[in-house]
Amino acid sequence: MFRLGLIGDNIKRSKSPMLHRLAGQLCGLDVTYEPLIPADMGLDFDAVFDQCRESGFRGINITYPYKERVFPALNVPDPRVRAIAACNTVIFDADGPSGTNTDYTGFVAAFRESLPGMTPGTVAMAGAGGVGKAVAFALAELKATALHIFDTDAVRAEALANAIRANAPGMSVSVSPTIEDATEGADGIVNCTPLGMTGIPGTAVPLTLMPKAGWAFDAVYTPVDTQFLMDAQKRGLATISGYELFFHQGIDAFHAFTGARVDTKELRHALKAEALEQA
Repeated sequence: MFRLGLIGDNIKRSKSPMLHRLAGQLCGLDVTYEPLIPADMGLDFDAVFDQCRESGFRGINITYPYKERVFPALNVPDPRVRAIAACNTVIFDADGPSGTNTDYTGFVAAFRESLPGMTPGTVAMAGAGGVGKAVAFALAELKATALHIFDTDAVRAEALANAIRANAPGMSVSVSPTIEDATEGADGIVNCTPLGMTGIPGTAVPLTLMPKAGWAFDAVYTPVDTQFLMDAQKRGLATISGYELFFHQGIDAFHAFTGARVDTKELRHALKAEALEQA
């Protein structure tokens, strides 16, 4: 049996348990997947992490706001993930916990599938936290020409910019003092903040600041139809929903946990069918 879980603060509506359970069924594997909310358990993140490590979990996903916090506790073999310095996927084995970042690989896959043949161009990104780091490095792999980062924590934004400059010298990177500055001249708009998530209303980029052509991505997927994405669609932008990142990072995490490859078309169908049953 593969005992899996997810640690995060706002995950009661997460579809990760469904994805991993259905992927296990499609691959003929016995998979359990538990949501683990530290506050609800009366524990801090470190205590929940230690509990998972000591109680037979094969692996866990890590989501907001713990992707950077978990990083120092892990062995991270992939140099790209070490540069990102945030992990969303942890595997427990005899040598201790190891980490990877399937947000990074998942965004690359989501972009290529959703916008075939398109290149990112100049991108404005709101949010330089855990998912922002992964998406920024993914944009470099996708050959974005420039990235303008805005975060309310300017120190965090500058640290990310420096990390990308060191690892992707071919992409121009700057830190913007306001979201207005970041979006000027952008071809793509990316939200990597929690704004728009269930319980955290709002949008990181007002409609008036969105370009009239290009693309937009929102890392939030609960709900899928965020104000940010609805505004982008009104503006005529091609959009990538947070669900696509969720789906592709989940596929990569499932493979990391189990070694199995699930049929993506079958998994999409199974997820849709179960969601309709629950509606």
